[in-house]
Amino acid sequence: MTATEGPHRCERLWPAGHPAADESGIDVYLASKQDARAAFLVFPGGGYISHSPSEGAAYAEWLNEQGYHAFVVRYRLGSAGYRHPAMLEDAARAVRWVRAHARELGVRTDRIGLVGSSAGGHLAALLLVHASRCEPLGGDEVARQDCRVDAGVLCYPVITLGQWGHAGSRAALLGDAPEPGMIELLSADLHVTSALPPCFLWHTVADQAVSVENSLLFATALRRAGVPFELHLYEQGGHGLGLGTRGYGEGPRHSWTHAFSRWISARWPAENLANNNL
Repeated sequence: MTATEGPHRCERLWPAGHPAADESGIDVYLASKQDARAAFLVFPGGGYISHSPSEGAAYAEWLNEQGYHAFVVRYRLGSAGYRHPAMLEDAARAVRWVRAHARELGVRTDRIGLVGSSAGGHLAALLLVHASRCEPLGGDEVARQDCRVDAGVLCYPVITLGQWGHAGSRAALLGDAPEPGMIELLSADLHVTSALPPCFLWHTVADQAVSVENSLLFATALRRAGVPFELHLYEQGGHGLGLGTRGYGEGPRHSWTHAFSRWISARWPAENLANNNL
């Protein structure tokens, strides 16, 4: 791997010659202790037209503070002319990339999670529900890895592309005239099965950009499928709060961050993080 100067390493997801080689990538944020530990891939929001720093680098640094490795995924965007399945291909490739480099990075392959916000939450949810469609492929060592994960964290996510969906994300993902069946295929709540890993969701009831119905739909689907989950709803707060309380990561840490820490610590006890299980 080739590292760049700075607080983290910026790596290509795809080999030279691939159409996305210069378009997508993964930013590596390693926790200070380099033993084998849990890791999260972070999918920033931005309506599939941008990547929000407050939901990308800020999340990675926060996860590092808690002792987790973090990897911010720069997936392809509709604003650059890309459409589905480019974004999902990048998401699956990112998980495979982390697995392929797990030993050198000190990542436990049985404790890899996703954190996605807004449209990034939609992308994370799609990977959760469609992991079986992303079977290991031939080709390089990365392509031969599995893209299934062990936890999903969805922050005010876009879930459905139907009635309660976010029109801007839908257009950036599918264009103005989606092919028949694509709305249903990319509405994650319609594809939840018992095979999904435990999930943590949070949303504000006051969110005017991405309706709270999105998280309610996914939580209902998880319950029906028997998937362990925790859902936190907050009365106040607009869209894009990130880690903060006033929006875009500003202010003191939002209480969801403390709820998440308690939830993940119960599932992945800190005293077991250093056990080498690569």
